[in-house]
Amino acid sequence: MASQRNAAVGFIFITVLIDVIGFGIIIPVMPGLISSLKHVDISTAAKYGSYLTVAYALTQFLFAPILGNLSDKYGRRTVLLCSLFGFGVDYIFMALAPTYAWLFIGRIIAGITGSSFTTAAAYIADISSVENRAKNFGMLGAAFGFGFIIGPLLGGVISDFGQRAPFYAAAVLALLNWAYGFFVLPESLKKENRRKFEWKRANPVGSLQQLIKYPSVAALIVSILLLYIAAHAIMSNWNYFTIHRFNWSKKMVGISLAVVGLLVALVQAGLTRIINPKIGSEKSLYYGLAFYSVGMLLFGLATQSWMMFVFLVPYCLGGIAQPALQSVMAGKVPPNAQGELQGAITSTMSLAAIIGPFVMNNLFFYFTHSEAPVYLPGAPFFLAAILMATSFVIAYKTLHTKKVF
Repeated sequence: MASQRNAAVGFIFITVLIDVIGFGIIIPVMPGLISSLKHVDISTAAKYGSYLTVAYALTQFLFAPILGNLSDKYGRRTVLLCSLFGFGVDYIFMALAPTYAWLFIGRIIAGITGSSFTTAAAYIADISSVENRAKNFGMLGAAFGFGFIIGPLLGGVISDFGQRAPFYAAAVLALLNWAYGFFVLPESLKKENRRKFEWKRANPVGSLQQLIKYPSVAALIVSILLLYIAAHAIMSNWNYFTIHRFNWSKKMVGISLAVVGLLVALVQAGLTRIINPKIGSEKSLYYGLAFYSVGMLLFGLATQSWMMFVFLVPYCLGGIAQPALQSVMAGKVPPNAQGELQGAITSTMSLAAIIGPFVMNNLFFYFTHSEAPVYLPGAPFFLAAILMATSFVIAYKTLHTKKVF
């Protein structure tokens, strides 16, 4: 049984890894592609880039709870395969896009089917015990890390063959991922742990309302919302910021994101396994959020390219927070609600992805365009540091109060 569970974790690791590589490949070329399609500079392209991210996030916000609940009824495998196939279609659509509007439609397609992380997280919850849950969620985070080592670096290299080439490569990877899952991935949700599909629980509001019966989980949803809004200072703004501030090339952006991925992978696959058993998920969460806050503040203060690489160290040490937070939340709901929980978390991440890119990229545009009242390109990072610190306070008060009472 243990060997089967370890193999299943490996299957999910590879699935998420290939999925993230496909996503990461297109990051270095997106600013240039948007700039060429809209005939604008990089600062203005950041604003249009935020609209694409919001389109994806809004549709995912609406559809992730549906797919999460469907996975609680029909199992994880079928839903995950549909999601992966949808990503393949999206990348082909974007590779062929003659206008910005096509990119927008492609992002909507991806948002509708984009539940791969939701279902993968529910899969991990299905096969994990209390003792190894944080470690397994750490492996999920490590897959993201390794994906961001390979993806952006590969995208920077492939971009030499044309601005559209990374999209075709991403499509191939997504469809290979689908084929891998179709032939290799087993089902994880036992039939006795399945439940009927209910529309009232399969919408973003209903999904989040269901968590009210778990008060500490509901409060931690607010904490994770702030965390992911803040993270978009990196996720949605890094390429625009570094190209504008330090005149980085596509290849340099890819290299920097590969370093981010390497550090995240080392933290979530290695350090989490050491730290979490010693100090527990709760303290890991606190330390992680503190490191995140410091890292964001330092990014905002950076004046030289090399500083961005040095400041990645404290920021990436914050990676111990995410698996710890997921572990705490997963331990507070029953087995037949894990898909619903992960759907609610994904809805929260999508809500953050609606708010985060719009706020961070437009804040960057506001403080960097030609008529900016003050030139302050690090403004998104300063806001992110404040949001991370607020997330820390909410998490601490929620879990500490629970212990007291």
